[in-house]
Amino acid sequence: MISRNRYLEKLIRSMWDGQIKVVTGIRRCGKSVLLFELFTEYLKKSGVSDFQIIKIELDQRKFYKYRNPINLCEYVESVVSNEKGKQFYLLIDEVQFTQKVIDKENGGIEITIYDMLNELNSYKNLDVYVTGSNSKGLSRDIATEFRGRSTQIHIYPLSFSEFFSALGGDERSSFEQYMLYGGLPRVSSIQNEIDKKEYLSSLYKELYTKDIIERNKIERADILDNILDMLASQISSLTNPTNVANSIASMTKEKINPALVSNYIQHIEDSFLISTAKRYDVKGKSYFSFPNKYYYADMGLRNIRLNYRQIDTGHIMENIIYNELVLRGYSVDVGVVVDRTKGQNVQKEIDFVVNNVDKRIYIQSAIRMDEDEKINGELGSLLLAKDFFKKIIIRMDIPRSFYDDKGIFHCNLLDFLLDRVDLF
Repeated sequence: MISRNRYLEKLIRSMWDGQIKVVTGIRRCGKSVLLFELFTEYLKKSGVSDFQIIKIELDQRKFYKYRNPINLCEYVESVVSNEKGKQFYLLIDEVQFTQKVIDKENGGIEITIYDMLNELNSYKNLDVYVTGSNSKGLSRDIATEFRGRSTQIHIYPLSFSEFFSALGGDERSSFEQYMLYGGLPRVSSIQNEIDKKEYLSSLYKELYTKDIIERNKIERADILDNILDMLASQISSLTNPTNVANSIASMTKEKINPALVSNYIQHIEDSFLISTAKRYDVKGKSYFSFPNKYYYADMGLRNIRLNYRQIDTGHIMENIIYNELVLRGYSVDVGVVVDRTKGQNVQKEIDFVVNNVDKRIYIQSAIRMDEDEKINGELGSLLLAKDFFKKIIIRMDIPRSFYDDKGIFHCNLLDFLLDRVDLF
């Protein structure tokens, strides 16, 4: 069992806060294990009996009848209302499988799972927890659907630290495995490389792509496939829906509407397969509409999408750093600074502008800095910020972390991923 302490501690801090705890994340990232095994184990060690833990797993046949939200609500009410002196924990897995129903007894109004959960949440002796595989299944605006009564806890695939805790061995070799096969929990327990690839391939084809098509009633699955390929090949690179549409059009010899591409990208993001990082003008303190950068939630899924044809270490490293920053709870943007030397206004990039409440750092990602041009490029963008926020270059080519004579912190990649250095 892999420890997911970061998320377990969030659940524990949220207990009995009057909110519905909504655990979201990509399929097979470990939501069910967190709630039904790790959190349940914690409850039992705290003295909670099995009777007080109401488990409903909506993807299992014996619970299908509770996909009707009224049936679910009535069942839970029958348990908690008869034992008002006891505290109960309601754990619902894969809540997106519930259906809308018409309540004929009350004027034929439409009833959803959100209505029923809000009703159940009013019981003072009931603490409610649900999981869902994508924000579309729970609605993009969870706070609205739950009338401001929800706490969202988003789970990511294994961080490298979690992955390494399970795999062990040599840090560098483990990281190479992580770059290739990603951090879905099941992958870490598969020994054979062919089996790993087959597992990732089947997940992508039978789970993620089908989910997007079915949930969003996608009519052009061929265009969706092209978009998925392009986003996988362009991780860590700037692009926008118009560029993607034009690229697909040049391949298919068909006019592609950028608005359609934009909608499909949004559906992919709603499925948690990708995340979007906007560009931020460091001096102007404003965001650019386009282009953006897109990052994959898991490197194994990204690589299998391309059939391992494009193992570009620099872009993969940048993607992994982005994911690590986000899962630690930081706000992450792509920084833009302007170089006005030599009479020109040239936009240059800082890989990440990272905010932690009222604190900020700038981060560059670099595999190696063994050439003057590379050194000047990475350092130059950071120094153009011309402020006093901490500036960091995360590198693969140094044995230990150090500060240079310009005050820039050169951070060993594994030190960062294994949380051996303080960023802020």
